[in-house]
Amino acid sequence: MTKIGWIRHGVTQWNVEGRAQGSTDIPLNEEGLQQAEVLAERLSKEEWHHIYSSDLQRALVTAEAVAKRLGGGMAVKQDERLREMGGGLLEGTTEAERIEKWGADWREMDWQGESHESVVGRGSEVLREIALNHPGENVLIVSHGALIGRCLKELVPDAYKNEPLQNTSISTIYANAAGGWTCEKFNCALHLSGVVNEAAAK
Repeated sequence: MTKIGWIRHGVTQWNVEGRAQGSTDIPLNEEGLQQAEVLAERLSKEEWHHIYSSDLQRALVTAEAVAKRLGGGMAVKQDERLREMGGGLLEGTTEAERIEKWGADWREMDWQGESHESVVGRGSEVLREIALNHPGENVLIVSHGALIGRCLKELVPDAYKNEPLQNTSISTIYANAAGGWTCEKFNCALHLSGVVNEAAAK
């Protein structure tokens, strides 16, 4: 079975400010860079054969930090289908700003963002291709919170927990013989608490 370790990127300043990022290419902040290094330390204790990433820099820089610690500098394969769910008019805004601009019912308006079906479709497509191209191997994917969360909710609903994915958390799923997915680990970020060895064992 193919093992997928799905990782959310490190934290950015827009994360700190509560701004919708979507496809806007926001860099990691200093904390995010540190998180990426701690994640890399955790994953260096595990066996991974390939790493894929969104082409947005907050994911790509996270992936590159991990890749440097794996197999003497593993190449990161970029795929724009792993980008965050497009936020349309919401990108760059906080909830307070949205309420001020559009009112308390802003969620009901047409904010010209990407549909749920679109983001789950492209995320699931990448997973299928990776499982097909890397049978029996362990593959890391660095991507974004909404894309990962929505795909996991569709693919492993019994294991999905309705909670925000932490920055640099890892969720581990396996492709099974029936063409479905099994979840081993959800939203695990023990490494951020300094529990690197324990995190690697779980």
